[in-house]
Amino acid sequence: MPRISRLTRDEVPPEAITIYDRYLRDRGNVPNMFRTMAHRPEIFETIIAHMEAVLNTGTLPKALKELVIVRTSQLNRTPYCLASHTKICRNLGWTDGQLDALRDAAGSSEFTDREKVAIHLAEVMTLDAHSYTEAEFRRLRSFFSEGEVVELMAAIGLFNYFNRFNDLLEMDPTPPASAEELAKAGVVPAAV
Repeated sequence: MPRISRLTRDEVPPEAITIYDRYLRDRGNVPNMFRTMAHRPEIFETIIAHMEAVLNTGTLPKALKELVIVRTSQLNRTPYCLASHTKICRNLGWTDGQLDALRDAAGSSEFTDREKVAIHLAEVMTLDAHSYTEAEFRRLRSFFSEGEVVELMAAIGLFNYFNRFNDLLEMDPTPPASAEELAKAGVVPAAV
């Protein structure tokens, strides 16, 4: 039983319907987290804009950002985010072997040194950000520009927020949208 209700399309305030419908069209569903955030349209709208800026802008590949998101979600033991972002990682080319190796990335041959440094940043930032040393930061900077460090930290920080939000609310996986909800959003089923 959800701790806070998830709004259906008919319940979403009018000022948020455009974003809600865009997610329905683009993904075939609106994640339960966003359906919950839709109780406050200003938060719903700005969190989606922020997430899209973090994931879809900058110079780092989305695949690397998604990899640190999965590692962050592993550390936080967040099944909701792990399920969706593991799937995204696979779609972006990460293998099951690489995703399994994340738990010991430093000792794995599955990742480049650059990827290992990014994964380590996710681990330290998630578990104890105060312990990141100057030597570790110099190594990070040897692989990433200042802007890229900001991109990595924004992805890690955003998903620490999402993980905690979803864990406390005991968020469960998002089912596909109903045919009725898709039709209201103007989504036309693909021809078979």
